[in-house]
Amino acid sequence: MTPSPHPLDGYTVVAVEQAVAAPLATRQLADLGARVIKVERPGGGDLARGYDHVVEGTGAHFVWLNRGKESLAVDLKSAAGRTLVQRLIASADVFVQNLAPGAAQRLGLGAEQLRADHPELVTVALSGFGPGGPYSQRKSYDMLIQAEAGLISITGTPESAAKTGIPTADIAAGMYAAQSVLAALLRRSRTGEGATIDVSMLEATIEWMGYPMYARMYSGVEPERMGVGHTAIAPYNTYPAADGEVLIGVQSDNGWRDLMTEVFDRPDLVADPRFVTNIARVENRAACDALVAELSARFSVAELTARLAAAGVPAAQLNGVGGAVEHPQLQARDRWREVGTEHSRVPALLPPATFADHEPPMGDVPALGEHTVAILAELGMPEADISAVLAAGIAATVRRG
Repeated sequence: MTPSPHPLDGYTVVAVEQAVAAPLATRQLADLGARVIKVERPGGGDLARGYDHVVEGTGAHFVWLNRGKESLAVDLKSAAGRTLVQRLIASADVFVQNLAPGAAQRLGLGAEQLRADHPELVTVALSGFGPGGPYSQRKSYDMLIQAEAGLISITGTPESAAKTGIPTADIAAGMYAAQSVLAALLRRSRTGEGATIDVSMLEATIEWMGYPMYARMYSGVEPERMGVGHTAIAPYNTYPAADGEVLIGVQSDNGWRDLMTEVFDRPDLVADPRFVTNIARVENRAACDALVAELSARFSVAELTARLAAAGVPAAQLNGVGGAVEHPQLQARDRWREVGTEHSRVPALLPPATFADHEPPMGDVPALGEHTVAILAELGMPEADISAVLAAGIAATVRRG
């Protein structure tokens, strides 16, 4: 089959972004073939560049979130720098920013200003709390939003709350931002009209709180923290094996029957009134968990995992991050590629959405200002003027090593 063009070939995205939420959104667009021009401040760039240097001298967050982009290093505090970026946006399809509240407007990059001049432009602003309301001017980052959204209250063990181990609020906002861009571009193809879009990290995260949110609204009871367990399902937890642990999650009464008969050879327990329905098992959770633990401990992890899989009972081994990286399913499906950074070539995971006729471009992770000169030349700036703005510190560039 002849490969098709990338889905977003021909679209240009300009992003004044940093950290996680907006870079994740625009990286998804780059993976679909859009040209993404990342505007960074000279002398430091995206904050995520400096979180650590664990990936052969490059920050792990930055490598994850910025492949396939071009880096334009320009000082937005200067009038000349702002003019350059406004000229760039004038020929773009999408503008994305996650600056502090009010900063885009002060820089002349607010949605109302930009769309008055370019009604076909799609603008996306990501913020902690969205415009309006008493929290709109608050700065925010992932942990704070997880706390405000109630996510921390249900994460962890009964004894100790915890934030999630990944930046869930940032990821949620970034996913909705990317989705909104695709919807806006589809609508623009029919109407010619752009869009003004706001994405709130708080609202994105609370949207992901669906079950505990409705359970709280209609029961009046705050959900318990369950560790790896589930407030509404049993058995659903980690259980001991002779040489480790296995997670078992039985979500139906048929699943309970299969667990007892095909995995544990205890058909006599299928109709036990304490366990015959999920509601009964939840009401008798301690007894249910103790029973499953007693039965599971008779097997090794390998044997128990094989029996659960053969019976079709949902279960998983408790991988560490290293086990996830080396997961045999990723290897079998050939999901790893390589991308360049300014220091080395590194592994990169293909995006989860697989097109039968399209492989994501998986471009390199840019060095700070790597594309500045080329982009300024593309804007029609003479070589002497480019040299002048570089010398004045209005823009900056580096060469990839």
